[in-house]
Amino acid sequence: MPSDSIIYTPYTLPCGVVVRNRLVKAAMEENMSSAGCLPGSALYTLYRYWAHGNLGMVITGNVMVDRESMTGPGGVVLDKNSPLEPFERWAKIIKSNGALAVMQINHPGRQVFKAMQGKAIAPSAVPLKMGKHSKLFAVPKEMTCQDIHDVCKRFVETAVQAQKAGFDGVEIHAAHGYLLTQFLSPLTNQRQDEWGGSIINRARLLINIVSQIRAVCPSGFIVMVKLNSADFQRNGFSFDDACEVVRRLEALGVDVVELSGGSYEAPAMQGQTRDDTTLAREAYFLEFAHTLETKTDIPLMTTGGIKRAEVAEEVIQQGCSLVGLASALAITPDLAKKWQQEWRYSGVIPHCTWKDKSLASLANMAMVRRQLRRLGNNLTTLRSPSPLWSLVLDMLHRKSMTKRDVIAKNGSVQLASQENSSGKNVSADNTSKVSASSVSASTSDIKAHQPNK
Repeated sequence: MPSDSIIYTPYTLPCGVVVRNRLVKAAMEENMSSAGCLPGSALYTLYRYWAHGNLGMVITGNVMVDRESMTGPGGVVLDKNSPLEPFERWAKIIKSNGALAVMQINHPGRQVFKAMQGKAIAPSAVPLKMGKHSKLFAVPKEMTCQDIHDVCKRFVETAVQAQKAGFDGVEIHAAHGYLLTQFLSPLTNQRQDEWGGSIINRARLLINIVSQIRAVCPSGFIVMVKLNSADFQRNGFSFDDACEVVRRLEALGVDVVELSGGSYEAPAMQGQTRDDTTLAREAYFLEFAHTLETKTDIPLMTTGGIKRAEVAEEVIQQGCSLVGLASALAITPDLAKKWQQEWRYSGVIPHCTWKDKSLASLANMAMVRRQLRRLGNNLTTLRSPSPLWSLVLDMLHRKSMTKRDVIAKNGSVQLASQENSSGKNVSADNTSKVSASSVSASTSDIKAHQPNK
């Protein structure tokens, strides 16, 4: 019987917390925050679907540790000054039917869209290389040692706030080309000090963050790390590097390492690489996880392209402790329940086949985010969304959210400046309109990369 499968058995994490089954909703970027970069009605509605989908754990989309550095518009921020009530409600919704609530926490580093007018920082001033799409991203500034210590402090403060809000744990995002990945990769970390060079030095920031979170949070608080098995770029972060990092994380008592891979430049998390590595059609990183499982006792989780129950079961049989589901849950949020009713039921993961891989990657993400917004509005999802129309709708949504977020940010800066100069409260409603450029390519450019029919 499907309900007898190992994927529906409980698992006890090293910190002592029991996950009721092995199926985990992995993080996806939603761009659905309310004003003030806080969770609101759209996210609450979306997460109710997953809360009642019979999952063992639900990991939020990446929550930023610094509101000056956002991956994109409509992101959520939790820092020491954030009100906790919206986050407390978010955690309660996730936990309302027995799932564990884990908050993914992140800093984008150099992966900041220029239109956001935010702060792009990196271990070294190496810009993104995405061909003609590179111009969409801000040029990063090389971080000082003070910048590095500030980022570490922000990760710890966000973890403490998440614990106060009722979340069962955090997942530190050290994959997909974001800041901690940039430190780990020799392609983006060209420093000659204690933060660069050897893998021990390149992993120093991640290790410091984990150590400090472990020191200040209760022993039963889950600490996970999302780590690239490799960044799938020649001479980049390698699988041997990943093994060394995992060995050090194990010594710190990390509860789970989620294996993924890639970045904006090489989106292996969507099944694409830049170093000729061939990934499986489903469970992209299972082979890496199986090899790593023989080298460590730390519980592993792999995410990437999983949409069938038999593949999820194979992931556990190959040595992983948990199975991460992401894009398939955007279209079928109750996929875990459907597998119990019909074992051979297959979820759907949108896939764009355009020639321009960077643009196709953006279209893949747009198709997923479109489904998330539909769920947040209590609408049914689409099993075969149009890549072009999804990208256009995503461009419009992101333009609107970018305008909102930039106006709010600039209004806050102007308000603070005027208060400092006059000593009076000034309404942010009086701030001038800010022009926000669309994070997009033109429709004609998009059409040029669609396959011939």
